[in-house]
Amino acid sequence: MSTCSLILLTYNEIAGSRALHPNLPLSLFDEVLVVDGGSQDGTREFFEGQGIRVVGQQRRGRGEAFRVGARNTTGDLLVFYSPDGNEDPEDLPRLLECLRAGADLAIASRFAPGARNEEDDQLFRPRAWVNMAFTLIANLLFGRGVFLSDTINGFRAIRRPAFESLRLDERGFPIEYQMSIRAMKAGLRIVEIPTREGDRIGGASKAESFPVGLGHLKVLIREILRFRSF
Repeated sequence: MSTCSLILLTYNEIAGSRALHPNLPLSLFDEVLVVDGGSQDGTREFFEGQGIRVVGQQRRGRGEAFRVGARNTTGDLLVFYSPDGNEDPEDLPRLLECLRAGADLAIASRFAPGARNEEDDQLFRPRAWVNMAFTLIANLLFGRGVFLSDTINGFRAIRRPAFESLRLDERGFPIEYQMSIRAMKAGLRIVEIPTREGDRIGGASKAESFPVGLGHLKVLIREILRFRSF
């Protein structure tokens, strides 16, 4: 059976880490690794106290965290999770099962039927609308028969050979968008599961809307110019 690695991505997430750690199904994974971006609030020390290996990043950025996580684990199946409250730990076994059933990339979608986006209770939903717009463009330009509903959510799982073949080079938050687009270009088997996005636990989001949106636009333009290659 394929081995699997759970990669926790953290940066000053002590409140969410303490609240969610008891709910993480760690026994399902052959190894668990925390990639920490330089926390100053005790996040790193908390996980080390739980007996979980923690590695730091020489360079900041969520994209770099993905690559550090892959380099420092050995599992055939990689599952990425951020303990900030937005991502439901109950979906971890479901993402893992998607890969074991044959998917190359599995995404927890906030916009699939039965899913919940954190802005669903609001009349004005700018974050959701921008996410859906970027996803629509990716589908129209790079889709190969399967229409995805959420190309941007970072709560996902991927086979190691697929991860390595995509040659991801984005350093920041748009790493997930680049991964989705390149997986579409490569014709990989992508599946989605509906997820219910929870409210953030402690502190403000690290993803500031305008610069992150601009970063996604830059990734989109680069991938259009490269079109089917990367």
